[in-house]
Amino acid sequence: MTIRAEGLALSAGGEPVLHPVSLELAPGLPNVLLGPTGAGKTTLLRLLAGLDRPSEGRLFAEGQEVTGQPVRRRSVAMVYQQFINYPTLSVFENIASPLRVARLKRAEIEQRVREAARLMRLEPYLARRPLELSGGQQQRTAIARALVKRAALVLMDEPLANLDYKLREELREELPKLFAETGSTFVYATTEPAEALLLGGYVATLSEGRVTQFGRAGEVFRRPADLATARVFSDPPLNEAPARCEGGRLVLDSGPVLPAPVGGLAEGPCTIGIRAHQVSLETLPGAVPLPATVRVAEVTGSESYVHVTAGGRDWVVLAPGVRRPEPGQEVTLWLDPQRCLVFGVDGRLAAVAALAEAA
Repeated sequence: MTIRAEGLALSAGGEPVLHPVSLELAPGLPNVLLGPTGAGKTTLLRLLAGLDRPSEGRLFAEGQEVTGQPVRRRSVAMVYQQFINYPTLSVFENIASPLRVARLKRAEIEQRVREAARLMRLEPYLARRPLELSGGQQQRTAIARALVKRAALVLMDEPLANLDYKLREELREELPKLFAETGSTFVYATTEPAEALLLGGYVATLSEGRVTQFGRAGEVFRRPADLATARVFSDPPLNEAPARCEGGRLVLDSGPVLPAPVGGLAEGPCTIGIRAHQVSLETLPGAVPLPATVRVAEVTGSESYVHVTAGGRDWVVLAPGVRRPEPGQEVTLWLDPQRCLVFGVDGRLAAVAALAEAA
């Protein structure tokens, strides 16, 4: 089912909660809503589900307007961050519960539950109760209960947020296959840029109640429309520095001068943005050195996040291997203009350097 929102918005107490949203969501690939907590993801999900009525705008399903249609009359299923299962029922009965409410025949219930259990790899656990399962298996049960309805629209609100790292990785691998198999339209909300990229498909970035960009995940990541989108799609936070474009050069407010990464940039104030994996503590060909002081280093396994201060601004570097420089240690930050995003004074993307676009 194709879902189309036209100027969908919500206000509360005269204040906008979600600014007008216009986008089209199609089946087959995940449609990811990416943004920090409070950006408007859950609000948009509730409007798509029909749980809330928009203050303005219209919603269409397969070309038919459903704006005022109650949720019970829509083909919608939801999966929440907090997985909800009936503790006294078996996994089989948890998955079957919406079908029993719909009074389907026993044979069809059996067939549908078995199919959903196969998709979610729950077949060995159908006789168990939820408390006898791992957290990942419990969340799979909740997802299977949503899938068994064969709803045309499946909405998932940060469904993996409360699982440990290993379980999240496992389910992230399974979900894209699931999206392709069922034929439903999936909308998946997350706060994690890496998750949006791993799931693939389309992504809508949200910031302060606005959808800032919608498109293929890789394209939005490589070519963010504006600074707000680049911030949403960067974890750790985007490294930013105010600058001026003067005669084919970028003059940072903190002093360093970089060759402009592309020609034709408008003269005047701008902001450069560069992600943590695109700056370095090692010499880079064509890069400009910036003296820096270490604030803290975080080892994440095979990589380390090194937080430094350079030119009066805080920067973060994703460095390969285990790096444990001491706080206060002097280091050199290498900044390559060919890895920079440049944003104009209006915050819109002005230029993407070749190596930044290839990231």
